Amino acid sequence: MIYLLTLMSFLVSGCSNTDSALTENDFFETYSDTTATQKNYKILALGDSYTIGESVCETCNFPTQLKDSLEFRFKNKNQVKLKIVATTGWTTTNLINAIDNESLKNTYDLVTLLIGVNNQYQGKPFSIYENEFPQLVNTAIKHANGDKLNVIVVSIPDYAFTPFGEGNKLISEAIDKYNNFAKQYCSNNNITYLNITDITRKGLENPELVATDRLHPSTKAYTKFVEHLLPLVQEKLKD
Repeated sequence: MIYLLTLMSFLVSGCSNTDSALTENDFFETYSDTTATQKNYKILALGDSYTIGESVCETCNFPTQLKDSLEFRFKNKNQVKLKIVATTGWTTTNLINAIDNESLKNTYDLVTLLIGVNNQYQGKPFSIYENEFPQLVNTAIKHANGDKLNVIVVSIPDYAFTPFGEGNKLISEAIDKYNNFAKQYCSNNNITYLNITDITRKGLENPELVATDRLHPSTKAYTKFVEHLLPLVQEKLKD
């Protein structure tokens, strides 16, 4: 009732004031903007060099690009706060220990997890990943308001398709082993799994997808990660 009276008052005053350029549509837009409740979303990104963005600028990693893309789509009506727990060289064990040392709350609207390449690169027994990856997924769920629907597991990039990896098929086979395990675990437990490995496997034919260190993904590659992530994230945050 208050809304209708306000609208009627606006329209009457608008008709009596020839200097006013506002229309009825302008009113609806203004009313909607001033009464909308701003939301503050919180995102937690867990991982290693692929999450922190080794060899690219501080705002070029995929979590920050995701944050910026979301804020752009929200047209500054909603804020997105990002927390990254990731360091170059971390294995699943390192990430578990790092999370234990953080004072993380269990109130994140979205948690991403990308981990495992250093287990492979450092020659750790695969059994460590088999034991610790599920532990990390459960930790991610805990920090995502205890809701598995707020978690996205991102596949491990394939560094074989970089000048450093030189197309080594053994690397690709090893990366597939890790990713297949993660994908199957996510499928069995109804957790969102996103494959971005195919993007990185274009690194040799498209050098722009590789950073200047000749090993890690470039800013452009991370942008492509976000293009795949964004629809999933928007769906999870829409409520």
